Amino acid sequence: MSRHPSFGKAGKTTTKRNVLKRFERVDVLKKLGRWKETENSRVTGLPKTPVLP
Repeated sequence: MSRHPSFGKAGKTTTKRNVLKRFERVDVLKKLGRWKETENSRVTGLPKTPVLP
């Protein structure tokens, strides 16, 4: 049985994602100095961040 082409190749997972996960966004906010541990400990409502290389 063959796989559908929309599933893609197995080794093709190294493409650049355009969406950050929460912990990645928190890391970017810490680098920019816009993260305060006591103030922004919520799960939702994080500010938008630029994508850093």
